[in-house]
Amino acid sequence: MEKQRVSEILEHFPVEEFQEKLLKWFERDQRDLPWRKDRDPYKIWVSEIMLQQTRVDTVIPYYLRFLNRFPTLNDLAEASQDEVLKEWEGLGYYSRVRHLHEAVKEVKERYGGQVPDSEEEIRKLKGIGSYTAGAILSIAYGKPVPAVDGNVMRVLSRILYIKDDVQTMKTKKLFEDLARKIISPSNPSFFNQAMMELGALICTPKSPSCLSCPVVSLCRGREKGEHGRLPIKGKKKPPVPVTLICGVIVKGEEVLIDKRENDGLLKGLWEFPQIECNEPANEIFQFTKYIWKTFGVKARPEKYLMTVTHTFSHVKWHIEVYQYVCEELDKREGRGKWVSIHQLNQYPFSVSHGKICKKLQ
Repeated sequence: MEKQRVSEILEHFPVEEFQEKLLKWFERDQRDLPWRKDRDPYKIWVSEIMLQQTRVDTVIPYYLRFLNRFPTLNDLAEASQDEVLKEWEGLGYYSRVRHLHEAVKEVKERYGGQVPDSEEEIRKLKGIGSYTAGAILSIAYGKPVPAVDGNVMRVLSRILYIKDDVQTMKTKKLFEDLARKIISPSNPSFFNQAMMELGALICTPKSPSCLSCPVVSLCRGREKGEHGRLPIKGKKKPPVPVTLICGVIVKGEEVLIDKRENDGLLKGLWEFPQIECNEPANEIFQFTKYIWKTFGVKARPEKYLMTVTHTFSHVKWHIEVYQYVCEELDKREGRGKWVSIHQLNQYPFSVSHGKICKKLQ
């Protein structure tokens, strides 16, 4: 049934003309980006992971700094988690770099440091889905494997006039099947990059620059006057608001920090002790009880420091930050680590807790 749908959509669509126009445009107008300097699969891999849900302008300095620190796959595989997270600090979506770190270790051990060049093998690596696999295989190895991200789905939905909800897995699979049929077999690297570039620069979500589009004459959505309404997206749930109370606990010249171990969100990053505030009228007692039980620290609140808000895809943190003074330490071993304020920049913190560090420094 799906094969029939793909055939019906592509019937009478001039695939070769589309490829030719798109490739000529990309060869002439492509941006000068650092990850386009060579075809090293490791560097392409790093860039594609960084570019997920992140703007190109934001990624460039992180990419250059990350590659300067870990110039080869083996360098990254041998680094500690704290070292890797520190270089990623501020880029967000930290599960990306944790998966990347795990995956390069596997490549080093299982494949002798050589990134697999087959779709079957590369998809086995942690954090590599169909898009990332397609990007690496096509750009680094010249394999005709599609790389379908949000930009590409937007382009295809308009060019081919597809009104399916792009947020469903069924529709994504449809776009992948279509892209596999129209990808240029002679230059899959430039084809995939051109599709992404077209979506990023011209076929943008709002006010697409149709008059600058190299394939505007082939666009079915524009022909029907509905390109501005595409792609179709179902309603997304807004992030759930969560209030947290956070304590900067001071002992002389030192403060207490803790490493997130078990929570999937921001796992492996350091933070100041914090808990979800489910008793707003009794938050101070709730927090002091928590730090005694968890860290073996008795502390009294001294002053309010700041409020920090941070929005994730599914939740919005509202963090009330107070400074506490340590009055007593339990003899038992508790969680956490005492460090001087000047040492805080040696540890990887999330964006929200990085703001607290700046306030203290």
